[in-house]
Amino acid sequence: MTAALPAPTAIVIGSGFGGLAAAIRLSCKGYRVQVLEKLDAPGGRAYVHRQDGFTFDAGPTIITAPQLLEELWTLCGKRFADDVTLKPIEPFYRLRFDDGSWFDYSGDDAAMRREIARFNAADLPGYERFVAEADQAYRLGFEELGHKAFNSIGDLFAALPNMLRMRAWQTLYGMVARHIRDPKLRIVFSFHPLLIGGNPFSVTRVYSLINTLERRFGVHWAMGGTGTLVRGLVKLLEERGVNVRCNAPVVRINVRDGRATGVTLDNGEILAADVVVSNGDAAWTYHHLIDASHRRHWTDRRIAAQRYSMSLFVWYFGTDRRWEDVPHHMIMLGPRYKGLLHDLFKRLHLADDFSLYLHRPSASDPDVAPPGCDGFYVLSPVPHLGSGTDWESEAEAYRQKIQRHLEATVLPGLGQHIVSSRLMTPQHFHDRLWSWQGAAFGMEPLLLQSAWFRPHNRNEDIRNLYMVGASTHPGAGVPGVLMSAKAMASTLPDV
Repeated sequence: MTAALPAPTAIVIGSGFGGLAAAIRLSCKGYRVQVLEKLDAPGGRAYVHRQDGFTFDAGPTIITAPQLLEELWTLCGKRFADDVTLKPIEPFYRLRFDDGSWFDYSGDDAAMRREIARFNAADLPGYERFVAEADQAYRLGFEELGHKAFNSIGDLFAALPNMLRMRAWQTLYGMVARHIRDPKLRIVFSFHPLLIGGNPFSVTRVYSLINTLERRFGVHWAMGGTGTLVRGLVKLLEERGVNVRCNAPVVRINVRDGRATGVTLDNGEILAADVVVSNGDAAWTYHHLIDASHRRHWTDRRIAAQRYSMSLFVWYFGTDRRWEDVPHHMIMLGPRYKGLLHDLFKRLHLADDFSLYLHRPSASDPDVAPPGCDGFYVLSPVPHLGSGTDWESEAEAYRQKIQRHLEATVLPGLGQHIVSSRLMTPQHFHDRLWSWQGAAFGMEPLLLQSAWFRPHNRNEDIRNLYMVGASTHPGAGVPGVLMSAKAMASTLPDV
């Protein structure tokens, strides 16, 4: 008789949704897994700030495709509903235009048709054509390709028929404009890529699938905050004997003979592993954690040549009163749409005007704020650090400008009622989250920076090194990063 060999080990760098999902899938495949987190608590971009009795989710606030989360619980023999309560949000969003008019975007087909008719009834047939094409993109792009790893040129060729059928070379805004004539409705049905770092005038029309994803599965809020999901995933790992070690920044991925052998922490500690998975920003991982001698594909020059997503300015604030007429999710559009996006993505210019996403979770979940209070965050898309903006000196003035706009529109008297406040700028994404150029979503999701052209789930040069998260295939957003872990796991054998 011979003793069984110990199971191979895997280290996951980062505990965002992608990293936690990867750790669960590797554990279920039989690997001995350890998760290493730079911050003092799990979550990555889904970190939670608690102050003055308020719970502020740092990152994701919108949960779609809950079946991707339920699948992780099922893999562990558990029930998702035992740990997390999801509350459907209706309407999904209110889009408020600069002239004060608004569109309530929902999953109710009749309600959507009524809203469209309020703006331009002649666009109803075009809306039906748009929905049909979005459904096709969902089927071909999400269901058939989203969970597949694009690790070889053969994978790209296999996907080409679907890409051709979806006319993936066309832009999303162009697709919307072909079906819908009203300028405001064109915004309503093209803004979604901004939620994952994409410019509607540049991203492929494949991203119309987000419309179908939301209509079919709804938009949800995790009661207690998005951090409830993080805690639930960590609990699954703990029950499987997987340790999530915080305050453990990885400063090097160790490579020998073309193979990842483990990592080195900032305190000099070396941890060996058979498999290394990075949930960190791909550009940062390659440039800062891997010696250039091991990177034939992702050279410093290639990394610098990529186009990166916009960044975010986020103001979290709590008030000692409530605004019951403000919905859970509101998109507050500025006076410009295409021009502002051109400034953000092309010119890398911090414009005087802005569009905002106002998040009021206390509209649905009173536990995130003290009794009688409201908790908010307001997010402004801004250029990444390539703009040269000195956020240390600019942040407070920018916050004040946003506050004045909110007071003049949907939150009158706001300044008198603020009792808690904190800021996050592009510099935060760079310094705290180690994101290249402070870009909030990694590489911009252009057609030639997607699928096979995006950093692969399995590294192109180094054996046993894998990538998950927003900056690898299929991309940003909670569904995207969860599917990246599924794609990554599909390339590894069970043990």
